[in-house]
Amino acid sequence: MTTTEQNIDKKLIEILEAVSDPEIPVLSIMDMGVVRSAVIKNNKVKVEITPTYSGCPAMDVIGDDIKTALEDAGYEAEVELILHPAWTTDWITPRGRKALEDYGIAAPLGAEADIDVLLNGKRIVKCTNCGSQNTRLVSQFGSTACKAQFQCDDCQEPFDYFKCLK
Repeated sequence: MTTTEQNIDKKLIEILEAVSDPEIPVLSIMDMGVVRSAVIKNNKVKVEITPTYSGCPAMDVIGDDIKTALEDAGYEAEVELILHPAWTTDWITPRGRKALEDYGIAAPLGAEADIDVLLNGKRIVKCTNCGSQNTRLVSQFGSTACKAQFQCDDCQEPFDYFKCLK
């Protein structure tokens, strides 16, 4: 059980694990680590979520999806956006990291590695297609602001890298 799951009523974990991130549908909001707490009081659920970054356009959709999932399970739901502490890629679960890789998005390596990769051209991001580290940065920004675009020089496939956020 993760630290976050300790703040979530056990009855709610399965429901919240079924709510997908709208931008990366193979990840649940639990795997992304955006759910900070969820408690039941008098059949009403209060869920606190933290955006992956303050301007994330997916948070409204996530809030609506949480409400729908909880209401479908028979609960009244309230979702609150909390900004502190700020979300970090460290909150992505191991299962979430594997799901990212399987989906074709390289998981974040960490703050120091990010600097080496994004600013110094170090070739340490593994290709999600063939596993080679003979990859290169194509663009600091990929399909969304939180990703960078890479290409593998061995298999020639492009792929996204999920940038580290601390």
